[in-house]
Amino acid sequence: MSKITFKAVGWSLLAALALAAGCNFAPTYSVPPVATPPAYKETNGWKTAQPSDSLIKGKWWEMFNDPQLNALEEQVVVSNQNLVAALDNFLAARAAAKQVRSQFFPTVSGDPSFTKTKASRNAQLGPGSTSPYSEYVLPLDASWEPDLWGSIRNTFRASIFSAQATAAQLENLRLTLQAELAVDFFQLRAQDELIQLYDSTIKNYKDSLDLTKTLFETGIDSDLDVAQADTLLETTLAQATALGIQRAQYEHAIALLVGQPASTFSVKPAFWNHQPPDVPLGLPAQLLERRPDIAAAERAVAQANATIGVARAAFFPTPNLTGTVGLQSLTLAKLAEASSFYWTVGASASEVIFDAGKRKAATEQAWANYRSSAATYRQTVLAAFQQVEDNVAALRILSEQTGQQDVAVQASQKNLDLSNERYRQGLNSYLNVITAEVSLLSNQQTAVAIHVQQMSACVQLVMALGGGWSNADLPAPGKVLRASAAK
Repeated sequence: MSKITFKAVGWSLLAALALAAGCNFAPTYSVPPVATPPAYKETNGWKTAQPSDSLIKGKWWEMFNDPQLNALEEQVVVSNQNLVAALDNFLAARAAAKQVRSQFFPTVSGDPSFTKTKASRNAQLGPGSTSPYSEYVLPLDASWEPDLWGSIRNTFRASIFSAQATAAQLENLRLTLQAELAVDFFQLRAQDELIQLYDSTIKNYKDSLDLTKTLFETGIDSDLDVAQADTLLETTLAQATALGIQRAQYEHAIALLVGQPASTFSVKPAFWNHQPPDVPLGLPAQLLERRPDIAAAERAVAQANATIGVARAAFFPTPNLTGTVGLQSLTLAKLAEASSFYWTVGASASEVIFDAGKRKAATEQAWANYRSSAATYRQTVLAAFQQVEDNVAALRILSEQTGQQDVAVQASQKNLDLSNERYRQGLNSYLNVITAEVSLLSNQQTAVAIHVQQMSACVQLVMALGGGWSNADLPAPGKVLRASAAK
């Protein structure tokens, strides 16, 4: 009869634990709603990629068709130390989730011991032996905290969401560094173009100086014109020399991004194609799925939501089941006998009776953190839309400005040609030639500046659109603990 009663009580206890295990005090989670526009407004008729290429895919930098840029981008992923640190942050977050997961299971420990004791004669209450005796104990202790109120489950979920957010932050840093490298690379190529431009201009200025000297020696021109031509040449030489400073700095910045010492890294001057590629915009609604920073912000909201459940569960008792089994004997020879076996079981529950509002304050804090995270998520989404619109507008306007500046360069060249011809014929002073030369160089510099602005805006637009990343690349909750350490 006692066995039947014990079984009934045991099954009742297990049923109660199973029913209680379904308790979860975290609010039902849903992604905070954000108003999404139906289309980007700054396109305004600007040419975009064909609908068949509606999203950026894969290695986005390859759309610029520059083999050297492609090679450098690959080095960023492998060698950049900031990325290495971010990857280790993800691995640490994953390990933290594994630590929390261990709380679902009992903790088992062993504490074998051997003692030798000699009793005091004066401590004996009656006749007895005071000879020394030994005791051998081989115990296994187990303890388990049933997750009745979902505290452990929500802590585990929060740690999983935190690991996902860290993974998204890793991808966002990767994209940021890749974009920074592309911008620096195009800035360096712009410096190469300016250096070539100044080399050509200096050659022309030297020819002009030689012409003024010849005209002066023949009595046609004055020494003032010679001095002006010489001044312009020397000034331009000084400006050309200064171009090397910025080029060196961009080269050093690229070295840092690819994880190499600046002292041993160099990029050879080369021609660059400054025609920006067509960037597929996709739809604004797709942006929420393609930005790693948005994914990180959303996972932070989910983490804060789970933390509310942890705070609420603190209002309920914390149960704890303990048990010990082992072997105990006064002689080592009898330690393995069945008669040396012993066991104990026990259960306890702890409940805070008075905490002066500590748990209530913790719950209020959890809710406030959730609302703060939701607001941060919405702000991140709004900032993403702004960045796309900013760079679409920049590319559209710079495209128009490029055509206008090309016309200005052509007009400046024509003006210089006419000024030189009239100067040779003695119809104009050399001052008109200098003015035309300075105007041409200025317009050519502006054209180069517009080209690099276009390329930079194109890179920034790719980054604003997520650079080909997708939420599908984020490790799912069930796969976080076995996610690959490197991508």
